[in-house]
Amino acid sequence: MKKRLFPLSPLALALSTLITGTVVAQEKDDSVEKIEVTGSYVKSLEKAIDIKRTTVGFSDSIVASDIADFPEQNLAEALQRMPGVTIERNKGLGQRVNVRSLPTEFTFVSINNLATASGSGGRDVEFDSFASEIIQSVTVKKSPTAADEEGGIAGSVAISTARPFDYDGRQIVASVEGAYNDISEETDPKFSFLASDTMGDWGALVSFAYSERTNRTDSNSGINFRPLSRFLEKSGSSQWQSDQAADVLARDTGITIADRFDSDETSRVVFIDKVGDRSYLSEQEKWGATASVQYKPSRDFSLTFDSMWSTFDNHEDEYDAAAYSASSISSLERINVYDSTTLADYGMTVLTDVDYAATQHEFLSKEYSRTTDYQQYSLTMDWQFGEWDVYGVVGYSGAEKTEESTNLKHTAYRPTRTRYTSTGGETIASDNPESFDMYNAPEAYTFDYYEVNLEDISDDKYAAQLDFTRNMDLSFFPALAKVQFGGRYTDKSKTRDYGTNRVTGPAEGDSSWVGTRTLADSDLTTISDLVSGGEYLPEVASKSDWAQISNAYARSEMRYDGFAVDFEPDQFYEVEEKATALYVMADFEFDIGNMPASLNTGLRYIDTDVNSSGYHQVQNDDGSTGYTSAPVSKSGNYKETLPSVNFTLDITDELLFRAAASETFIRPALTDIAYKRTVSLNEFKYRDGNPDLKPTYADQWEVGLEYYLEEGGLLAVSYFEKEIEGVVRESLTGVVTGVTKYNDNGTVDGVYDFDVYQKVNAEGSYDVSGLEFIVQVPFARFHDLLDGFGVNANYTTLDNSLTGASDLGIPTPPEGLADETYNVTFYYEDDVFDARVSYNYKDKYVEYIERDMYPVYRDAYGQYDVSLGYRINETFKVTLEGINITDEATKGYTMDPAFPTMYEFSGRRVSLGLRGNF
Repeated sequence: MKKRLFPLSPLALALSTLITGTVVAQEKDDSVEKIEVTGSYVKSLEKAIDIKRTTVGFSDSIVASDIADFPEQNLAEALQRMPGVTIERNKGLGQRVNVRSLPTEFTFVSINNLATASGSGGRDVEFDSFASEIIQSVTVKKSPTAADEEGGIAGSVAISTARPFDYDGRQIVASVEGAYNDISEETDPKFSFLASDTMGDWGALVSFAYSERTNRTDSNSGINFRPLSRFLEKSGSSQWQSDQAADVLARDTGITIADRFDSDETSRVVFIDKVGDRSYLSEQEKWGATASVQYKPSRDFSLTFDSMWSTFDNHEDEYDAAAYSASSISSLERINVYDSTTLADYGMTVLTDVDYAATQHEFLSKEYSRTTDYQQYSLTMDWQFGEWDVYGVVGYSGAEKTEESTNLKHTAYRPTRTRYTSTGGETIASDNPESFDMYNAPEAYTFDYYEVNLEDISDDKYAAQLDFTRNMDLSFFPALAKVQFGGRYTDKSKTRDYGTNRVTGPAEGDSSWVGTRTLADSDLTTISDLVSGGEYLPEVASKSDWAQISNAYARSEMRYDGFAVDFEPDQFYEVEEKATALYVMADFEFDIGNMPASLNTGLRYIDTDVNSSGYHQVQNDDGSTGYTSAPVSKSGNYKETLPSVNFTLDITDELLFRAAASETFIRPALTDIAYKRTVSLNEFKYRDGNPDLKPTYADQWEVGLEYYLEEGGLLAVSYFEKEIEGVVRESLTGVVTGVTKYNDNGTVDGVYDFDVYQKVNAEGSYDVSGLEFIVQVPFARFHDLLDGFGVNANYTTLDNSLTGASDLGIPTPPEGLADETYNVTFYYEDDVFDARVSYNYKDKYVEYIERDMYPVYRDAYGQYDVSLGYRINETFKVTLEGINITDEATKGYTMDPAFPTMYEFSGRRVSLGLRGNF
């Protein structure tokens, strides 16, 4: 098992110096960091310290008692300030959450103690679907107890909405805000409202939040590798094309191939597959609401009904000018290689600047319209009688996502030159007299198709839990403080339908537009007019505007009367999962010498039944291909027992030691166990679902020290380790021979052998380990003149022993795993004015494995945010916030920064708001 010392960045060294320089052996953990936003950032940090100290186990929290005071764009971005928590951004907006950089599906998410339904198609949750203003608190638990629902190797995110008895009497909070994006040059509204009151034994609360967001993103992206194997592995009647490609390569580059059917050899010579210039305009509308009714006749009993609704409408226009340089055999009829790079460590040659004979140039007008509706209802009981506490919950969580995506494609085949640049890639005219300026020749582009795809995902989750807790006071066993036991039943199902329809002419079945109708035959609009804002990607001097068809024009002109999209049987799947869990645990309190200690230990037993169904392809009597008349299903079952231990020791009044150990698992992604087959034509692969997949398991432990300072300060460090086994990876499980592949225009591309891949549980295990530092220091402890100033910072560094799943054996860390992350916030606050400057950093990480061979990295990213507040009086407060104030670029590359894949800007966002507490 490979180990290394953690290379600490300057920030990490500064944090460790602060810790060791303040107190000997003050190294700590990251437990509960509750940021209670009550209009005072400093008070919220002090509250965080109080909760952190008294919580058993490792966790971090954000609490928004003032419902209008989350300072981020959405819930995901609020969580990124927490130790070990990073986010995945989509066009500048946080969307998914990673705990300790493990994949998003490794994190379990619940709302009001119910597993969260999602429209993602998997188990991961899209946090941008939820309005953060309706959330009362979020806790990220990193060390589970036996009573916690299973499903998170990385951790669990527990979201809570507000309840009336959370407040003292009547509470009315409202906010209004306008936010400006400097690329789209649009200003968007946002407002929220909460009203709560208690009337004797009863309480009622309602909250509502509404926001719009217009965001433009310019991106030189889509730049990827295309292996030589793409051209050399044709057989049968198409073999002559492979022979020709091999001859041209040897003639024009000097590269010879010993065995053209050896993909390990041929995949180590790569071309630039595509270069794309893309401009996006995203228009989002989101609303969320909660309602809670509580009956609380005494401190010993409460009955609560919680409900939550949200709708997220996201409409996105995307306009692409792209060049598939090595798109077909014809592009290799003649090539002139101006430059290439050798990656000696991998035995690879990358042709970085090439003149191709017939590049496939494309103008693509794409449109995405997505609506996600979420609803949840739960009834919760808390009852204390005598020495017993009884907790019960029953509820439902459901999500439905409908997405329509369109793609209008025009192509032109011409000789051009494609090459890498310092920020991405470009396609320019070559010396060939038939070459052209791909951005300014609409008459050269002919119609291929107008495609409309429709997807519908439904996710339903039902759950019931009953929990019993008894405080103990046994003279013969005084250390036993509490026992707890209970059970939980969950019933989950996810259904997916998908269909597509292509328009090739003015009527159904008519293909008269293909190859005859040109781009110039339609109304064209320049990019700067298609998406609000200025010219395209002004940060790159060589880039400029171009003109293409608007999505609105395509919708009105390309859809003939009676046009519809029907769902396709082979794309349907349904997965049902039923789990019964029983658990028991105990708390012990005792002294070690003169040091108070507490121990929580328990066992959780889970019995899971899985049923996956889908339509299967069959051969009809006449030789045609069809599908079964009804879905075919397959069932499975697995049982597990998971132990957990959490320990706390008060070494001194200021110094606290924590330790935790547990076994956990995550269930396989629903898309992976779906009973279905999909095809990837470009990769020559079939991908089959695998209902026999088992969970991925982890043995994990953590130790930490916390040193509590005066005035709400904290110095902390923790070390954690996870041994993960049964990781789900894609594996070759079969071959389908003699598959005829067709081009987009209906012509035969060739006859190939298609590999069949499935997700399987990999053999062996790997370790992920790391250090987390926390420094939270009010500067008033150093001098009275610094009263109100302070710093809140955290740093996480990781190590792992796993190499990624590259078919070429290229070593790479697991997808999503960043070696270093950190957050630093400097703040000032007094009774009238407050200010914060924050920096958030995430190291580079593997985003995906291109063609299952080449690791594609998302480059390191850091972002500055600022927040200013002025309290007009006891009721009103004015706020000014800036997100990404330095307008950072999002970058990526394949294997090495010399081969960039994207260079993207989403702009700054500045908001001005007014908040009132009545």
